[in-house]
Amino acid sequence: MKFHRVLVDAVIMALTEIFEDGRQADKVIERILKSDKRWGARDRAFVAENTYEIVRWWRMLDFVTHQNSSAYAKFGAWQVIKEHELPDWYEFKNINPSQIRKAYKEALKIRKIKESIPDWLDEIGEKELGGSWDNELHALNQTAPVVLRTNTLKSNREELRKILRDTDIDSSIISELPDALVLTQKKNVFLTDAFKNGLFEVQDAASQLVAPFLDVEPGMRVIDACAGAGGKSLHLAALMKNKGQLLVMDTEAWKLEELKRRARRNGISNIEPRAIEAKTVKRLRQSADRLLLDVPCTGLGVLRRNPDTKWKMKPDFLNKIREIQFEILQNYASMVKVGGKMVYATCSILPSESEDQVKRFLTENKEWKLLDERRTSPAKDGYDGFYMSCLQK
Repeated sequence: MKFHRVLVDAVIMALTEIFEDGRQADKVIERILKSDKRWGARDRAFVAENTYEIVRWWRMLDFVTHQNSSAYAKFGAWQVIKEHELPDWYEFKNINPSQIRKAYKEALKIRKIKESIPDWLDEIGEKELGGSWDNELHALNQTAPVVLRTNTLKSNREELRKILRDTDIDSSIISELPDALVLTQKKNVFLTDAFKNGLFEVQDAASQLVAPFLDVEPGMRVIDACAGAGGKSLHLAALMKNKGQLLVMDTEAWKLEELKRRARRNGISNIEPRAIEAKTVKRLRQSADRLLLDVPCTGLGVLRRNPDTKWKMKPDFLNKIREIQFEILQNYASMVKVGGKMVYATCSILPSESEDQVKRFLTENKEWKLLDERRTSPAKDGYDGFYMSCLQK
């Protein structure tokens, strides 16, 4: 394999911004990939893949390079582990491939180093998931597939599959999900006319299960109360066939602006964005047929997509986020009409953020009952790690 200095330097720059400046990996990579229009698809893939993999395996690479090593040392060690020959550059002069390989064999004997996870997260995972933690942790370190969701307001899965195939993008179907396509090879789908014309969104299979779980129908009044940039909101609008009212709420106005832009591209007209203020929930009391609470969480179910999360999260964050989750569940449930339904969802693999919160809610709110719940497993089904429960008032 031939290494080009400008591309290696781009990886090093990305790692520096992620670990020293505390920036989000996906945003850093997106900016760096836009920085040089001369790069082809292979160059861009080299930068993105190496950055993500080194972020993912940061602790293990720290171990094999004897800790606190430079980003160049970690890059070099990663290439040695992948059995690539390093170029004769000054930055790699202190790397001893045989020592790296020997240390790597030692790393494979210790789970938290082998799977590159902080001590505290490894302990929590084992405590909450027991014997399944090993497999889930390993699965969360694999590269995630690219999954598309067909926008059924504008197309259908077979039609979209054919359109993409005509642009040299091959995909396969997921039988469980009527609108999903999985790319057989990573491609930049955002440059396609199909994306620009709103024929699809990029959305993992597990995330695509959440909106149908809410059992919406055209004409209903539906609230998505923790919408973020709105991937599930767009799915709800499609399931409602653009009819009825879909109130989409978030505390951050910029996310709602992004959602408006996405909704326009998708041809959606029944979305009404609303910033959450002090009295918003009180004003909407008992007004919704359906309520989606895709609550803030640790994101431990999507580590394969956001590997930098595990290095930036602190132990006290888990306690804080559990309190916020239950507060949202307890307060926002008041917006549902009698007979209405609510889905509580997280992208966490931890029961303490998911099943346990619902059990506590049901204990304290006897007027609610659990209709159904589901958990997706990166290890068992290859989806992101999501939890969802449907409750009725």
